[in-house]
Amino acid sequence: MTATVFFVYFLNYYHAEETAFNALKSDDSVTVTQTESGWIFDGKSVDDLLIFYAGAKVEEEAYAPLLHRLADNGTDVYLVKMPFRFAIFGINKADNIIENTDYKNYCVGGHSLGGAMAAVYASNNGDKLRGVILFAAYPTKKLNSNLTEITLYGSNDTVLNMDKLAEGRQFQTDNATEFVIEGGNHAQFGNYGEQSGDLKAEISAEEQ
Repeated sequence: MTATVFFVYFLNYYHAEETAFNALKSDDSVTVTQTESGWIFDGKSVDDLLIFYAGAKVEEEAYAPLLHRLADNGTDVYLVKMPFRFAIFGINKADNIIENTDYKNYCVGGHSLGGAMAAVYASNNGDKLRGVILFAAYPTKKLNSNLTEITLYGSNDTVLNMDKLAEGRQFQTDNATEFVIEGGNHAQFGNYGEQSGDLKAEISAEEQ
């Protein structure tokens, strides 16, 4: 019975929209390659790689539009495939990616629980990283003061725990910046539709 409940819970997840799968295709600016560990969006950069952890119970491909755009604008991205779509089971997956790629600067980041787990990785491996980027997420452990930290969330986000976000500021780096996207919500960092408990966004997913 326990096993059945486990699989029912983890198999109930947010599915990527068709738009997201279209962003997994290579174009003139970005080459998208699937690997055993996930997908790499190889764009203009030769120095910088963001290792991205998806939100909990979200099909990883849902973040392809966001990550394709980041790669097109100068930062390559590695979208990590997580066990059961839960980054909590793959916090250290960034290790293998760093060891098997050749970039000068590495950042980790992610959305929601994925961002929180990326922050945990960053707190334990600050010497390997240049920074951490948190999409509707917050750190729960002290981050290396030398890291650059960026936090982004939407003004209509009612999934993100704002009290926990405030508590997380005590763990920030010495170079931390926080952005509020007016009209944005929790779900629209990915393309997986509406999320339970979230407010409707007042801007499009593409704009967010």
